[in-house]
Amino acid sequence: VSPETISATTDAVLDEVLTWQNRQLDEFYPVIFLDAIRIKVRDGGRVVGKSAYMAIGVNMDGVKHVLGLWIAREEGASFWASVCAQLANRGVKDVFIVCCDGLKGLPQAVEATWPDSMVQTCIVHLIRAANRWVNYQDRKAVSAALRAVYTAPSEEAARCALEEFAVSDLGLKYPQSVKVWRDAWERFTPFLGF
Repeated sequence: VSPETISATTDAVLDEVLTWQNRQLDEFYPVIFLDAIRIKVRDGGRVVGKSAYMAIGVNMDGVKHVLGLWIAREEGASFWASVCAQLANRGVKDVFIVCCDGLKGLPQAVEATWPDSMVQTCIVHLIRAANRWVNYQDRKAVSAALRAVYTAPSEEAARCALEEFAVSDLGLKYPQSVKVWRDAWERFTPFLGF
């Protein structure tokens, strides 16, 4: 594909993209997911990996909508504060639960923008973080053992399951994995209240 074709295609959809990026959003979303995906982009004549950050809102009918996409060099408190402010400026006044990976500054940005919302750490991110400390051959077993924690019917049952894992052979072999869950406990437990 020639550079001219790419430019013509980009120019043809640019107005629609800008309209989409600035459209008015619903006032309330029961759940908003904030996450990132790694993508390859051409930058200065070379292909580099960058993160595309996204906000996905679930409306009252259970339908998911992409609320916004951002590509940034670095994420941190100011980046996430900007994302939350943009969503609020486009009409989002209240969110029940914001599910995210607990990156630096993200929970604080959410709470500053929507003080009545709950910040829920993404379970998949917790499992990945716990497995970062685990030998490859033990990852399936550790993940299976941790399943009892995040499928528990209550916070107390989840706490008991984590303590059982902590004193198991795998928990003793990988104390850093236990620490990941203990450190994230306050942000892991909100959904257990339902």
